[in-house]
Amino acid sequence: MKQYKIAVIPGDGIGPEVMREAVRVLERVSELDGSFGFEFTTYPWGCKYYLENGKMMPDDGIGILKDYDAILLGAVGYPGVPDHISLRDLLLKIRHDFDEYVNLRPVKLLKGAPCPLKDVEPADVDMIFVRENSEGEYSGSGAWLYPDSPQEVVIQNGVFSRKGCERVIRYAYELARKEKKSLTSVSKGNALNYSMVFWDRVFEEVGRDYPDVKTYKLLVDAASMFMVKDPARFGVVVTSNLFGDILTDLGAAIAGGMGLAAGANLNPERTYPSMFEPIHGSAPDIAGRGIANPLASIWAASQLLDFFGYEDWGKKIIDAIERMLVERRNLTPDQGGTATTEECGKALTELLQ
Repeated sequence: MKQYKIAVIPGDGIGPEVMREAVRVLERVSELDGSFGFEFTTYPWGCKYYLENGKMMPDDGIGILKDYDAILLGAVGYPGVPDHISLRDLLLKIRHDFDEYVNLRPVKLLKGAPCPLKDVEPADVDMIFVRENSEGEYSGSGAWLYPDSPQEVVIQNGVFSRKGCERVIRYAYELARKEKKSLTSVSKGNALNYSMVFWDRVFEEVGRDYPDVKTYKLLVDAASMFMVKDPARFGVVVTSNLFGDILTDLGAAIAGGMGLAAGANLNPERTYPSMFEPIHGSAPDIAGRGIANPLASIWAASQLLDFFGYEDWGKKIIDAIERMLVERRNLTPDQGGTATTEECGKALTELLQ
């Protein structure tokens, strides 16, 4: 039997509650399949750890994680810890140090899921976002000059390397070819006269190797508009770190809400572990009440299965989520139900049988 070592970082707020259900689902899938299993190890890192130790994870945290097959992350962020510390010193550090340069986020409207758009069917919202995840606007490069003076200046650099742009764009072309979908590149070349002009050029250069893939190029403001007015025009979308972060949250809003939004941080070469997470945040206002929606974390678990090659099981999980939404049973309050987090997770686990 193939055994996978999984590091679990439940994190902050509702993270431990939703991550418990994702682990429950993975354990049940492995029992039902019988050909593979999981060994989970939990690490109590995050904002509580920071308040007690002055750091989001131990100094050797990356060294501890590097030998795992994958990482499950619950949520990051809590009152009392500045957001730029909680995010950069845990989530972004893992993404960067493990070269998880592909952020893969499905924007798929399941049957039964709420959608704020008028006259939109589930088939109209079926996108896959490929977001550059290792550099760009989140590289952390910049300077703070003359602080607390009238001459104060801050500089935030966006870092776009040929290697970084080419590899994520090529991944998107390969995915579009595999899925038989169009590929849209989103940039802002009319205003960002270095980074985005370069991005556009690399997109065209890589595209010469994929004459069979239908492509489009959109400015980010136009892409935002079309996601609302005509979401069916999008198949695979590739974009930079910042634009991908913003657009996928817009995508979550039109595809059932943040409670159904999951993301994978991939190192496609598998030199380092990849990380899978719900993207809804830590929601400290409802933490500990047992009403958080675990479906996004369970969707992230399905992405983990896809990455390991068990795509049939990944699909079965998504089908089970869809069935729950259609039947309107065992849903948490954010989806109009009355179930607890545990009741929702257990109900989905039973559907897998």
